[in-house]
Amino acid sequence: MSAVVETQSLTKRYHDKLAVNALNLTVQEGEIFGFLGPNGAGKTTTLRMILGLIRPDAGTAAIAGKPYPELASPARTAGALLEAAAHPGRTGQDHLRVLAAAAGLPGHQADQLLERVGLAHAARQRAGRYSLGMRQRLALAAALLGDPDVLILDEPANGLDPQGIRWLRDLLRTLAADGRAVLVSSHILAEAAQTVDDIVVISHGRTVAQAPLADLLATRPGATLEDIYLELTGTPQGAPS
Repeated sequence: MSAVVETQSLTKRYHDKLAVNALNLTVQEGEIFGFLGPNGAGKTTTLRMILGLIRPDAGTAAIAGKPYPELASPARTAGALLEAAAHPGRTGQDHLRVLAAAAGLPGHQADQLLERVGLAHAARQRAGRYSLGMRQRLALAAALLGDPDVLILDEPANGLDPQGIRWLRDLLRTLAADGRAVLVSSHILAEAAQTVDDIVVISHGRTVAQAPLADLLATRPGATLEDIYLELTGTPQGAPS
């Protein structure tokens, strides 16, 4: 396996707050990587820097060996779900077709992807009438438009019911089995424990652990991922995370 997403000493400061602090991250192909950390730990900022949406103050981020803006075909290399946003007046089908056209991709993929994410029945329904879970599925379909080698997903299970979460787990496993790298930020630790191959934990913008999930659990026999996460991040039980 080879690394397809890498950051080296990635740093971002907002005024007097160090949001991401010399963060090193390595994501390999063919696996699902859980990106965990408390609220405000720098997860979303990190993902946005990897995708070229925020300029780092120091350090580098690369996908397939290049900064995202330098990729020859970004949509075919990396797909992203950062927020479930769609024009409320457009249908789900039109939303995907507009995105496909902007990326130079064939529009017919919209119908196939709506079927794949379970939205074929709502293809001609305006996105403004979608539930949060439906908007999440639409955003995931958008991330898959270019059939990318890398998927970067920020809280993709947000708004999904238990059946939807299980569907998402199966989909991510299928994508990884096909050789894709999946970097997924999640606050649902029990689900992460069932889904991911590797775990990356950050706290105060810095990596505090990166290891295969099985190896991380082996360091604390009998402990759950939640137990280890709380210990690594110093998050008191009952505190928001």
